[in-house]
Amino acid sequence: MADTALQQSASSTGSATVDPGAPGFGISGDELLRKWSRGIAGVIVGAALGFALVIGLRAISGLPTFQTEQTGYPHVVVPVITGAFGFLVGFGTLTYWLRWALGEPTRPEDHASHGAATWRDYFTFNTDHKVIGIQYIVTTFFFFFVGGLLAMVIRAELAQPGTQIVDAASYNSIFSAHATIMIFLFVIPVFAGIANYVLPLMIGAPDMAFPRLNALSFWLLVLAGVIFLSSFLVPGGAFDAGWTGYAPLSTGAPLGQSFFNIGVQFAGFSSILAALNFLVTIVTMRAPGMTFWRMPLLVWANLATSLLVIAATPFIAGVQFMVLFDRILHTNFFQFASGGDVVSYQHIFWFYSHPAVYIMIIPGFGIISEVISTHSRKPIFGYRLMSLSLIAIIVLSYSVWAHHMFVAGMFSWLRVPMMLTSVLIAVPTGIKIFSWLGTLYFGKINLRSTAMLFALGFLCSFILGGISGVMIAMVPIDIHVTDTYFIVAHIHFVLFAGSVFTIFAGVYYWFPKITGRMYDEKLGRVHFWLTLIGTWGTFIPMHWIGMDGMPRRVVDYATQFGEWNLLISVFGFLLGAAQLVFLYNMVVSWRFGPRAAANPWRAKTIEWQVSSPPPRFNFDQIPRVVGGPYEYGIPGARHVLMNESEKAPVPVSTATVGAVAGEPSSQ
Repeated sequence: MADTALQQSASSTGSATVDPGAPGFGISGDELLRKWSRGIAGVIVGAALGFALVIGLRAISGLPTFQTEQTGYPHVVVPVITGAFGFLVGFGTLTYWLRWALGEPTRPEDHASHGAATWRDYFTFNTDHKVIGIQYIVTTFFFFFVGGLLAMVIRAELAQPGTQIVDAASYNSIFSAHATIMIFLFVIPVFAGIANYVLPLMIGAPDMAFPRLNALSFWLLVLAGVIFLSSFLVPGGAFDAGWTGYAPLSTGAPLGQSFFNIGVQFAGFSSILAALNFLVTIVTMRAPGMTFWRMPLLVWANLATSLLVIAATPFIAGVQFMVLFDRILHTNFFQFASGGDVVSYQHIFWFYSHPAVYIMIIPGFGIISEVISTHSRKPIFGYRLMSLSLIAIIVLSYSVWAHHMFVAGMFSWLRVPMMLTSVLIAVPTGIKIFSWLGTLYFGKINLRSTAMLFALGFLCSFILGGISGVMIAMVPIDIHVTDTYFIVAHIHFVLFAGSVFTIFAGVYYWFPKITGRMYDEKLGRVHFWLTLIGTWGTFIPMHWIGMDGMPRRVVDYATQFGEWNLLISVFGFLLGAAQLVFLYNMVVSWRFGPRAAANPWRAKTIEWQVSSPPPRFNFDQIPRVVGGPYEYGIPGARHVLMNESEKAPVPVSTATVGAVAGEPSSQ
């Protein structure tokens, strides 16, 4: 009830009647200090309670006070969990629900925690989807640079055969943390951040359906990041079983592996809560006139992604709990000698993690659709088929998990059907490729736009990553290249040249809307070309050395691969340096860039019809949708009316509009 009060107030009050300088709007420096002090105190109290609980239970049970085997340390593991919850309580993220649970009267919503008046509002619990979107984007890019720094250490070590910089144990921890950070703390949540900012505006909603839940999902992600990075400080070092955490390797790993198990839980719950919010917002809060066939493709993409997250993420949460229980409670789920089933870990893990591959790319499909349509000034070719292909990917993604396990010792009869479904899932993805190419055909392509360059770079690179994906879906080829650098090349072409390119396209595309400033297009183009050259130069040679037999996840390798690895490392350093250009451009432009117009790209979707950045509650009046979102070049066609005084235009030809835009036009 209180969450929906925010939207009701927003729609009835309107942004024009809200004074950002009014008393109670924005957090003061003293209040921010008090919040963080209470949060830190909550960590201390929560950790102390967890520690006391463990020590007390062990004393009652007659066990030694401390258990310091590397798979134990309950007096460390439990306080990590209780300390994290202590922070959430002390920081105020759970205050509303705790008051409700204790039967106390809830406080009326005054919107004091909604919107940003100063920079301080980005460091506290805020219910504005735009503030939360910026919190997500900035935080995840921080982790992107942390993960990138770890990648630079990896490439420095692998530049020559032998061990130069780190030993084998440290190397295992570094590459495990690199992959974990990039997947769980960057690629998945940064898409949630972009959607958090853009999606309510796109559908004409004043905010997300559950603003408090939205804020909680962000702070859960922060805790996950702190837990992952803290593993480097514990006895035995950080987790070292890779981002997959395969059992029984992970069940016997050092203490840091438990931090991985716990961090995945917080990151997973963050994803689930965000997905629930997106799903409810899309289904229930669309502006009048916005049917499903009038939704922008970014909205369709996030609808599909949310269904995947809600259905799949509990599987990785469950399997990490099972590993944690094996480590702490000796339950032996995955200990073969004690009756456990080792292969079952991979089945459960990949039942999440292959759909997760699409969780990490489907939002990017939506971003690319927005960028290509706007910067080629054409309607999306095959709009409805593009939307339906997203649903097809959802269905098929649950039928391909075992193609990661062709050499894992699973039932041999399962290989062929998994091979067929793995090949079949390329069909809906191919539909998108052809639709984007059809949209570009005879379009007025704006090659001066950095966002468009990244979209085109994504198309070329993702096609190559998709071809190698079809190759390793074939049983004989997969058996040959499994656990080689061919797999490393494939996943990086899909996730870096694929997902990260779409993320950059989205950041450049919506940067004026988010910040109210324009970025430097020249620096943007420098960033693109250095990134493209660095990406292709780093990952294409990995295909060749992988087919020649160079194993992945090793700190040392045969001297015959030395020259290739030196070349790969040089391009890897170029790729890393290119991101510093991006960082400089974003930071300087955010502060000193020219003021952005409301709609610098002349786009059709609703978020571009309000000021840059948007008002506190998004709209003075809830807009009314009267047509499709991509009706470029169609005389008289409109997507939205922003106030009641506007009249819906009549397109020149409804037949033409329907044929080109893929939907009937509103009369």
